[in-house]
Amino acid sequence: MSVTLVNVTKIFTDHDDKNKEFTAVDNVNIEIKEGEMVTFLGPSGCGKTTTLRIISGFEQQTKGDVYIDGELVNDLPANKRNSSMVFQSYAIFPHLTVAGNIGFGLELKGMKKAEIQVEVDKIMQTMGLSALGSRQPSQLSGGQQQRVALARAIVNKPRVLLFDEPLSNLDAKLRDQMRTEIRRIQQTFGITSIYVTHDQAEAMTVSDRIMVMDKGIIQQLGTPFEIYSRPTNHFVADFIGRANFFSGTVTKLDTEVTLLVNKKEYTFSSFNKDVKKGKSGTIVIRPEGLRITDPSPDAFYNGKVSHAVYLGATMEYEIQVKGKIEPIVAISYNPVLEGFHKVGDEVGISFDSVSAHVIC
Repeated sequence: MSVTLVNVTKIFTDHDDKNKEFTAVDNVNIEIKEGEMVTFLGPSGCGKTTTLRIISGFEQQTKGDVYIDGELVNDLPANKRNSSMVFQSYAIFPHLTVAGNIGFGLELKGMKKAEIQVEVDKIMQTMGLSALGSRQPSQLSGGQQQRVALARAIVNKPRVLLFDEPLSNLDAKLRDQMRTEIRRIQQTFGITSIYVTHDQAEAMTVSDRIMVMDKGIIQQLGTPFEIYSRPTNHFVADFIGRANFFSGTVTKLDTEVTLLVNKKEYTFSSFNKDVKKGKSGTIVIRPEGLRITDPSPDAFYNGKVSHAVYLGATMEYEIQVKGKIEPIVAISYNPVLEGFHKVGDEVGISFDSVSAHVIC
């Protein structure tokens, strides 16, 4: 089932001063296709959770329209939208068994006990919960409780599955496991899903597309590759992972763009449409896109290693360059082959143009 938001806006009024208003969601437009998993990503207060609550029916938009499978649902309450929410707190009933929790929604629908048992057994087998059906929630690990919450949502066969930061209460290792599990289950059932998180790695792992938000406004909507490697602006580039920014002047613009940076010209095939000849431009290069070389007049920049951290699989460097306030961050993914550099070493920086993207 598809989900479409048309000019959706949510304005809150200050409780203490009725003349003060705050726009939490600002004219959001998006179409989520059937079977697609889209993540709303952004910092705290960016409007992602409010947008999710508007879709679910828990929050009423100030203006705009919400469609589920082409049906206008503005006036439908949450329990009539045939969507299921997986909460951050799991919201599992402590007095019910695992099987009882999973089948609770089916009981509310008036389904017969025998039919409920068939559906519950089926979903527990798919979710790897078959051996836990008679257990109480207090006897489960955090990951098992999250799977119960997910099974309870899916067994109702919702049109749309909504995730409100479902993994934030888990430790790092379990979070990594569960986000992969959530993606596998979502693809298995093919349920249209919307996922809210502030965790960039989580968004990259589970999503078909990511909607990056800031101050209630969509900053970029695209695939994980587009969001990471082809950001539309400085905010997206800086928020998603780590990035180096190099300012210059656009000297040529056609099917490629050429920038004058550090008294040398560099040409790139990847750039945003709003880049203009004669104006300033910014080259975005991720740390893994840079190579550390010997210092040379031909280097992109020359500098001195100010920080070096060995992490086993990678070596992370910060290189201080004269005239630049922020150090350049570079990552070596094969330090044994590429060699090690110590703090204080003079080094050069180079890159392949395919690893760079130009923004305004």
